[in-house]
Amino acid sequence: MVLFLSTYTNKIDKKGRVSVPSQFRAELADQQFQGVVLFCSNAHACLEGFPWSYMQDIGKRLDNFDLFSSEQDDLATAVFGSAVQLPFDGDGRIILPTDLVEFGGFEEKVSFVGMGTKFQLWSPKHFEERQKIAREAVQKQGLTIPKKTGDES
Repeated sequence: MVLFLSTYTNKIDKKGRVSVPSQFRAELADQQFQGVVLFCSNAHACLEGFPWSYMQDIGKRLDNFDLFSSEQDDLATAVFGSAVQLPFDGDGRIILPTDLVEFGGFEEKVSFVGMGTKFQLWSPKHFEERQKIAREAVQKQGLTIPKKTGDES
């Protein structure tokens, strides 16, 4: 199972090239597609990042909706309609398309934020505020990690 941890901030050049953290690339080493899939977040001013195999899983989850339902169409459009497959170059970089750079508000740097089975790309200044809000919510609501259920190993 792929697991993305920690936060890494890397420079982005004028062409949109940014180095994917080596720890993230190591997690993706056994994937069929050597790169990442990114799309615009529906909840935040950031990009959502996944391995190709997890995108296949998301596609299967959409099968829980009726094929031509509004819900299925809306989710598929929001996720797959804006998703891009970005292969690693020889130096472990990806090239972010201009529309994704603009959506994320990336200027000189990009923060890669590990979130378990996915990761996000943030403008460092926006992530600092997001992290503060998330920590306050966890403390205020007393959130904890759920216990394992009996059917998990």
